[in-house]
Amino acid sequence: MQNYTKIYEFASSSGAFEGYVYPKKEIEPNYLSKWVDHLVAAYEHLSPEVRNEIQSSLNGTLGRAARALIPILGEEDETMQKLKSMIVGDLPESADDFRKEKRFEKQ
Repeated sequence: MQNYTKIYEFASSSGAFEGYVYPKKEIEPNYLSKWVDHLVAAYEHLSPEVRNEIQSSLNGTLGRAARALIPILGEEDETMQKLKSMIVGDLPESADDFRKEKRFEKQ
């Protein structure tokens, strides 16, 4: 698989995951474990160079997802630990922490 395809598939799955778990009243936890397993597998298939390049953006996307899930799963849940394994550094302050300016917004 080409690198660009790997990046796109990982990024789209990560964004969809964040959207699915974004704070709402009902989340079907049964889907989360398999989804996170797929994300981890896709993340591990990215080259170290690609991971390094996207890590700060990924920290935001998956970090916000993790913040949304902590009240549901708890910090020590196995799925939560797998999710956090793809995040470098501290989690965003909340699931609503969208402070990072997007690269395409810079003038």
